[in-house]
Amino acid sequence: MTTKSSLIAQPQYIARSQLLPMVIIGGLFFLFGFITWLNGSLIPFLQMVCDLNHIEAYMVTLVFYIAYTVMALPSAKILQAFSYKHGMSFGLAIMALGALLFIPAAQTQAYWLFLVALFTLGSGLTLLQTAANPYIVLLGSKDTAAVRISIMGILNKSAGVVAPLLFSAIVFSDIANFSPEALAQLSDLQKQLQLQELANRLISPYMAMAISLAILAALIMFAPLPDIEQPQAISSSEEQSILQFPNLILGVIALFFYIGAEVIAGDTIGLYGKEQGILQFAELTSYTMGFMVLGYVLGIVLIPRFFTQQQALLFSALSGCVFSLGIIFVDTQQTALSNILLFWLADNSFPDTVLFVALLGLSNALVWPTIWPMALANLGSKTQTGAALLIMGISGGALLPLVYGVFAEFTGNAQQAYLLLLTCYGFILYYALIGHKLTSWRK
Repeated sequence: MTTKSSLIAQPQYIARSQLLPMVIIGGLFFLFGFITWLNGSLIPFLQMVCDLNHIEAYMVTLVFYIAYTVMALPSAKILQAFSYKHGMSFGLAIMALGALLFIPAAQTQAYWLFLVALFTLGSGLTLLQTAANPYIVLLGSKDTAAVRISIMGILNKSAGVVAPLLFSAIVFSDIANFSPEALAQLSDLQKQLQLQELANRLISPYMAMAISLAILAALIMFAPLPDIEQPQAISSSEEQSILQFPNLILGVIALFFYIGAEVIAGDTIGLYGKEQGILQFAELTSYTMGFMVLGYVLGIVLIPRFFTQQQALLFSALSGCVFSLGIIFVDTQQTALSNILLFWLADNSFPDTVLFVALLGLSNALVWPTIWPMALANLGSKTQTGAALLIMGISGGALLPLVYGVFAEFTGNAQQAYLLLLTCYGFILYYALIGHKLTSWRK
């Protein structure tokens, strides 16, 4: 059923035939966010349980997001052989297996097994996202695709707000007992028993997650999702020709830098806040996600009524540069801005430099939903392969946080390591101004 773009732009006027698919896919995007943004709390958790340095701790993001690179093209092949709906169901089943692997990892405190579990979760998410993202783009008018993706983003990042808070309540309810000072007073045996008790707190939540994912996999298989016409199978020559679309290739690079920036903002804030003396560091990812939700709401309200998708991307890049400079150059003792914006906190000593990390969520919110329709424009039958290449751009979340960790470890200055963000937002700025308009590599 075809609907007018002006109607799709307003969520209350979404066509009835699109409403149920939007609800179902929205539930999946909430799930994406819940599992993905647990990493921000897992990093300081595993640093404590497995005694890790900065580089080792950010291996969490490396193995989780590298799965998107390894599994993106195989996921596209699975979708070509089956359907979007089957791909989503298969992805959920793989994620259930990944959640189960957390149980022996917690029991043994084996870091390598945690990494295997995270890679498995990431692999399932790759298949799920390779199906869900183009599905939501193709479900209606391309002019308002950013609005539909923004609705999905609200659900995704709302889960990112809930997940760290829930993780903190379940796992870190008595965090003072696991502070470096408290652990230093224990014998080696007592310390090991204390950390084992902490690790075991993962078992029940991840068992519940595995059961829920398995049930969802079965439900999606029989859900009334309409079939969206699959692109024709792509020959090897066509697959090479996709490189002739500058808007796609540059879009992949822009997504690489964006995902790197997004993961740095969401997953390093906990450890960075811990080093700045914030006691409830496991909850800090929720602040980044909260600002992202605000950004998505603004996107739904403003696009395309007042701003184009390109203008929204331009604002995102410029504000990202400004907030990054704030992280790097604001004194770590300064709290003036946080006292204004976070006045409702009981503790008003929230450092402004940490607040600027959280504010990157506002800058990041509209990058993903604006790049996707720009990058997939005019791909025709190559849309599915183009979507897989864009999913491969998620590998930025694997590599760039690790680069940040290496910088922080070897310089001993986690604050200055955020200089990396200026490169990320600089390229996004180029794509917003020039890159997305290119139709040929030749002038």
